Amino acid sequence: MPDSPTHRRGRATALTTAAIAVALLGACQSTVEVAPAPTASAPVCAEVLRALPEELAAAERRSTTSQASAAWGEDPAITFRCGVAPPGPTTDRCITAEAANGTSVDWVVNEIGDVDSGWRFTTYGRVPAIELTVPVERVGNASDADPTTLLVDIGEAVDLIGAERSCLALEDL
Repeated sequence: MPDSPTHRRGRATALTTAAIAVALLGACQSTVEVAPAPTASAPVCAEVLRALPEELAAAERRSTTSQASAAWGEDPAITFRCGVAPPGPTTDRCITAEAANGTSVDWVVNEIGDVDSGWRFTTYGRVPAIELTVPVERVGNASDADPTTLLVDIGEAVDLIGAERSCLALEDL
C-alpha cells in the first residue's frame, strides 16, 4: 500500500526530531571540575577567557565549575585557570613560548605526580598569573609529543595580561 503524503510527512518529522535529539545528546558533556583561582574575579581574566580558542590539542572546549577557567577534551581534561598566585623567583625550569602574533610568554614548568602524569605551566611575570594543566593523555605518549605547543596556541590570549618581569637564563646571572 503506498504511503500517503500525511504519513510521509509524519515519518519525516519523526526522523528529523530523532536526529536532532541524538545530536543534542551527543553534544552534552559533563562539566569539568576546576578549583577556583584566588583572584579569578580580576577583570582581565574575563578578557583572557573570551580570547581563548574553542579547540585546543584537537579537543573541544568544555564548561567548567569555576569562574575564569576553561577546559578542553575528555577526562582528564586540559584545564586553564586565570587568577592563580604569581610564582616568585624560582629555580624551576622556565621556558618562553612565542605566539603566532610574535608576542612571547614565559612559563614555569612543573611535572605533576609521576613522570608520566602531566605538566603544570604557570605564567611568570604576569599578575594575575595563569595556570595550564596538561595531562599526558591529552598529548599522547609518543616521544615527539610536546605539551609546550599548547602554550603557543593560547599565547595571544594570555598576552592580554602584560608582562612585568621575564625569566632569566643562566648566562644572564
